[in-house]
Amino acid sequence: MKTRRTFLKQAALGATAISLPSTSAFGNPLLPNSPEMKEPKISLAQWSLHRTLEKGNLLAIDFASISKNSYGIDAVEYVNQFYVDHATDEGFWNTMKGRANNSGVKSQLIMVDNEGELGNPKDDERKKAVENHYKWIHAAKILGCHSIRVNAFGQGTKEELKQPLISGLGALAEYGATEKINVLIENHGLHTSDGKYMTDIIKSVDNPYLGTLPDFGNWCLSKEWGSTQNNTCDQVYDRYQGLKDFLPYAKGVSAKSYHFDAEGNETIMDYARLLQIVKDAGFDGYIGIEFEGENMNEPEGIKATKALIERIWKGLD
Repeated sequence: MKTRRTFLKQAALGATAISLPSTSAFGNPLLPNSPEMKEPKISLAQWSLHRTLEKGNLLAIDFASISKNSYGIDAVEYVNQFYVDHATDEGFWNTMKGRANNSGVKSQLIMVDNEGELGNPKDDERKKAVENHYKWIHAAKILGCHSIRVNAFGQGTKEELKQPLISGLGALAEYGATEKINVLIENHGLHTSDGKYMTDIIKSVDNPYLGTLPDFGNWCLSKEWGSTQNNTCDQVYDRYQGLKDFLPYAKGVSAKSYHFDAEGNETIMDYARLLQIVKDAGFDGYIGIEFEGENMNEPEGIKATKALIERIWKGLD
């Protein structure tokens, strides 16, 4: 299986070839008087097409138009590893913004990996990791995104990591606030998939620009990146409880999917239960498709996930 971790190791050797608002608007959508979302707002996470992009069969610069024209999805979530050579190129990001606008697509966020440990116990390394994320905040602002998604990793026990995480995430959220860009934590394995632990960190930071991007699938507590594909993880945080933990701070939801049965249902996760939790919480942001399965091609997986979300949403209480 090609995991994001494997991809990052390869990306470190060379970049993937490519061609050329305020918090109230995009912050915690779980407000008591939020109107009920009658139709799900769906976005497409670029990782859903990572195999196709890595092979060069699609170009990362065309992602917005691909999302709209191939899948009828008018909101996108970028992955920074497809753009490392252009990270600080404002002209490039303005071009990307123009392409998205011309396609009628809204840029939601950039998923950021491989920029250091925001919970590194060494002050200098943690500071470097925080500053490494600045360029992606700038890119997100140019694109018109509301957020970047980060990893909250570091070496040590939960007790040892608590203060470094509060420091690193707090510093980055403070910087994000100056650019009006949110910093979102995704459950990505190990302690980051412990919903109570991570929300305690968020409460301690106490900055409205620090939030979450709960992922339906990444709740493995015993390995980094946290995928629960194939049900092989030996220590899993309850995904339904984790979603409930994260939703009060969510500024997006990642609808991970792996495999579908003959009726079009996801075989590992109870999508009806997950989406009911999302709806009951009053969430009215975007639900991002992130297909990561191995038993069907990416276009089929994206379409199957979209169809599943739309079908189930109609039948929710």
